[in-house]
Amino acid sequence: MSDTDIEIDIAALEKRMDGALAALRTEFASLRTGRASASMLDPVTVEAYGSPTPINQLGTITVPEPRMVLINIWDKSLVNTVDKAIRNSGLGINPQMDGTILRLPIPELNEERRRDLAKVAGQYAEHARIAVRNVRRDGMDQIKKAKNAGMAEDDQKLWSDEIQQLTDSAIGRIDSALATKQEEIMQV
Repeated sequence: MSDTDIEIDIAALEKRMDGALAALRTEFASLRTGRASASMLDPVTVEAYGSPTPINQLGTITVPEPRMVLINIWDKSLVNTVDKAIRNSGLGINPQMDGTILRLPIPELNEERRRDLAKVAGQYAEHARIAVRNVRRDGMDQIKKAKNAGMAEDDQKLWSDEIQQLTDSAIGRIDSALATKQEEIMQV
């Protein structure tokens, strides 16, 4: 077997690392920062029409001001169900009903709650770093298999350097996203 037959799929490894960052951004979007955002309702599902349904499929979500989210629910029979789902979601928001419109006033966060949210953001970031390191390990395992199949030592070094660069870059982006999110959370 010649060295040209052995390829490490760097693009697949990079895609998996990017996936970890995308998952982190989704988790960050669900963290409430004291500012209204339509994405804060993304993790909330409502039992509607026989299956769990995201709120954004049951009504129009708007953010008319920094501390208010409005949900205009299309089906009047689901207003109470959506209200109950939001109250039970753990977001700490108490909707106010006005016909088919739910008003969600976003309360000011206290200092202790801000610190707790910053810690949660840190935990989310650590899970993403672990995912990236697992992808790195998979890549290094591919290099070991290639070594056993006859890959030259110089090629092994080149591939492992490239995988390490990808890993460092992905972890750098995770750390940057975390710093931005923590700054947003701590902002009064």
